[in-house]
Amino acid sequence: MKNWIIIFLLSVNTSSIFSQDTFKNLDVFKLQYVSDPQISPDGSKIIYVRTKMDIMKDGRSSSIWIINSDGSNHQKLTSNTFSESSPRWSPDGKRISFISSSDDSNGTEIYMYWLDSKQYSSISQLDESPRNLKWSRDGKYIGFLMFVPDKTLQLIIPPRKPKNANWADKPRITDRLKHESDGSGYMREGFSHIFYISATGGTPVKVTSESYDHYSFDWRLNSNGFVFSSNYTKDWEYDFRNSEIYSINIDGTELKQLTNRKGPDLGAVVSPNGKQIAYLGYDDKVQTYQISHIYLMNIDGNNKKLLKTSLDRDVTSLTWSSDGKSIYFMYDNEGNTKVGKTDLNGRIKKMVNDVGGTSIGRPYGGGSFTISLEEHISFTITSPYHPADLAIFDGKSTNRITKLNNELLSNKDLGVVEDIWYKSSIDGREIQGWIAKPPGFDPNKVYPLIVENHGGPISNYGDRFSPEILLYSSAGYVVFYPNPRGSTSYGEEFGNLLYRNYPGDDYYDVMDGVDKMLELGYIDRDNLFVTGGSAGGIMTAWIVGKTSRFKASAVIKPVMNWISKTLVADNYFGYAYSRYDGQPWENFNHYWSFSPLSLVGNIETPTMVMVGLNDLRTPPSEAKQLYHALKLRKIETVYVEIPGAYHNISNRPSQLITKIDHILYWFNKYRD
Repeated sequence: MKNWIIIFLLSVNTSSIFSQDTFKNLDVFKLQYVSDPQISPDGSKIIYVRTKMDIMKDGRSSSIWIINSDGSNHQKLTSNTFSESSPRWSPDGKRISFISSSDDSNGTEIYMYWLDSKQYSSISQLDESPRNLKWSRDGKYIGFLMFVPDKTLQLIIPPRKPKNANWADKPRITDRLKHESDGSGYMREGFSHIFYISATGGTPVKVTSESYDHYSFDWRLNSNGFVFSSNYTKDWEYDFRNSEIYSINIDGTELKQLTNRKGPDLGAVVSPNGKQIAYLGYDDKVQTYQISHIYLMNIDGNNKKLLKTSLDRDVTSLTWSSDGKSIYFMYDNEGNTKVGKTDLNGRIKKMVNDVGGTSIGRPYGGGSFTISLEEHISFTITSPYHPADLAIFDGKSTNRITKLNNELLSNKDLGVVEDIWYKSSIDGREIQGWIAKPPGFDPNKVYPLIVENHGGPISNYGDRFSPEILLYSSAGYVVFYPNPRGSTSYGEEFGNLLYRNYPGDDYYDVMDGVDKMLELGYIDRDNLFVTGGSAGGIMTAWIVGKTSRFKASAVIKPVMNWISKTLVADNYFGYAYSRYDGQPWENFNHYWSFSPLSLVGNIETPTMVMVGLNDLRTPPSEAKQLYHALKLRKIETVYVEIPGAYHNISNRPSQLITKIDHILYWFNKYRD
């Protein structure tokens, strides 16, 4: 008997030792991830930005790390304790430029690191923060973009206040079309310009002088000028979808417009021999979703041509191969981000999968890549089980060379994530969704279901790391997150199906997915829940206005009334004639027919409403319309405001945690 007791106790102790934990809310503060990987010209080393969560400051801190391409000699680049970003190799691979704070202020400077001496120093004294560092081809200069303030509009000269008097702040006055931006708030007057500075330090030189914003740029081969994107048209504020590519000498002379069409032309990169420019763009048809294509032209703007490929996907991040015979780019396909390349005849080859993991929250795309002279690719790699790590592709195989979260996640049961395909009942289209199963999943049991609708709606979910999804599944729910019509990564026609019809048939795509989930046999049909943020909040409100199948819903940062939203959001002008037909005062009934508020009289589902107090994209006034309507109708509801949060309601780690904790509280309250 004693021996049996000893064996039993040993088995209990052994199982407790080897039992796996699950992902918890405070684990969010322990996450780290890779971004902006930069492979050295010879391919031997990679520098990248390493971001950690800071539990004391409730934010993120970023530093630059360096590692050999075989994964050895992994170390922090500098002893700097301030935030670092944008590391860039010099053309000869002997120096690294980067951006860093020099103190606790918001200002940043350009720094230089010398590999031979391992010394680093600030090489600038700037009035504003630089961004988009780019070395000249000869290594003599570093180009960058920087905001230049303009005079603030003032209508009157106020009376002089007495010395030491405490008067109210002056009014903010604007006559600009775009005057505020979600995430940063009220916009200062001024424009972004191209500058350059000597790589040995000195006074920065402003290149552009026109009073317009300047976007992406690249150096010309001989380092005597730039190609860049802007919009110099007279009606540029209202012609906001348009941009053109220009050329300018380094001294600001010989400004020349290289493209001219209705639609964006941007992302220009100069070929290694300096004779051609590859760039992105499309002919603007003023529709909901339009994919960017790759174009080529001579350095003087002549001989423009579309690079005809078979890829019906939006492409980004053009990079020339070192021999100038091919172009690398990033694209999403069926919820997975990839790097591909094309030759100059449009023959495409996929190079790597699973790029991303930098969108810490929901499973959106993102990530980046760079290539060496020998065309080895460094990139951010992700999966549903880890945020972005560093990987390298040598032309034959991919090697993941960091595991930043191994100690945190390797001993946790994160459940299983898999995709699911089903047919739409509307038109038989194939629709893709994703399923996150809870830890210890047993197919012979039944589980409550959370439907998580993505934002955008021009966006996509995929097989990427998501602490929000993990927190839902760790709480014992199966999570279904679909990519209904209107989602990207399935082609332009699929993404544009919501043109002047949103929310529309995407509702049926979501509900068809719910029915498909029920067919699997492990979903409790009496415990269905639904949530989503932004466009996902719109869909959630729309769903509970059309069906009472769900036990509870959480509507996060929604648009409830397209008439009010279209005229109060920070991007109000962006909806002009593309989301719906005409303007609200021209076509009131059309706007109202797609407003979830029009269905609020049907809602019987207990509904939590949540929004960030500083949200400028879907302002709190939208969320309050739903909450107040439900209160008047005596439907069970609660209103949650997140102080200090813009539209990215879970930007700070504690905000992400409180968002999910409140949603889980609400769902658990109604869960059988």
